[in-house]
Amino acid sequence: MNLETITEHMQHTPLVQGFFDPNTNTISYVVADPATNRCAIIDSVMDYEPNSATISFESADTIAGYIQSHGYHTDWILETHAHADHLSAAPYLQEQLGGKIAIGAHITVVQEVFGKVFNEGTAFERDGSQFDALFRNGDTFMIGTIPVTVIETPGHTPADVTYIIGDAAFVGDTLFMPDYGTARCDFPGGDAATMYASIQTLFTLPDHMRMFLCHDYLPEGRTEYVWETTVGAQKHENIHLKEGIDPDRFVTTRNAKDATLGMPRLIIPSIQINIRAGELPTAENNGTVYLKTPVNSAFSKK
Repeated sequence: MNLETITEHMQHTPLVQGFFDPNTNTISYVVADPATNRCAIIDSVMDYEPNSATISFESADTIAGYIQSHGYHTDWILETHAHADHLSAAPYLQEQLGGKIAIGAHITVVQEVFGKVFNEGTAFERDGSQFDALFRNGDTFMIGTIPVTVIETPGHTPADVTYIIGDAAFVGDTLFMPDYGTARCDFPGGDAATMYASIQTLFTLPDHMRMFLCHDYLPEGRTEYVWETTVGAQKHENIHLKEGIDPDRFVTTRNAKDATLGMPRLIIPSIQINIRAGELPTAENNGTVYLKTPVNSAFSKK
């Protein structure tokens, strides 16, 4: 990470609009360059009703309507990682709006792990080819005139990345609001010590850089959902990782918390869809798409 370059890029201030999905506590973003009306979508949501196994696109249509009403042109549809709590609407939005679908290059590790969990056949490619672009640490690209830098921030999963867009950082599930802490690290390939190191990298960013989160959950004492903070607020106030908390203490606290957590409600459908860049599995010979549910597997017992 070239901190000097990132500091120079902070002269650019993208317009950021968040879209909160109450069913999954997910915040999706439209990030736009006001000079050119080019934009990116980050961490979109495809609506899924697990009881009936039906999908719909109300959340995605809200985002598409916002983009169209503002006259924006979509360059990128970005994922911070392969989410375990919601299904991505990336292909649907690409069909409506254009743009390239992208994720961190280590999605191949996640595809390999969950390809085995769901006993995917050889037709399922584990090389990230379902995505239009795979980003590595330090990669850069543009949204209009605004430069974007990619920082690999593994720990929650091996494939997590943070997008630094002008003066704003989009950190996915790595950090939550300071009063809620950090994301879990007990999924396959997750690691609390690795997350600690990733967050320390984020803490080297300028204190006044805006930080946008992928989720918010209401801790005791707070009544409104919030998803924007700053690097400085995280560094000084995050209950899991503020200054003075050493790696051993963080790892012990994070692992103890993770041991109490159940699986996310939508993890089974989400992972199968999201390792495919949001595409459904191929329909079977009766024209119906099926998702697999591993029963009493080592994964489900975590």
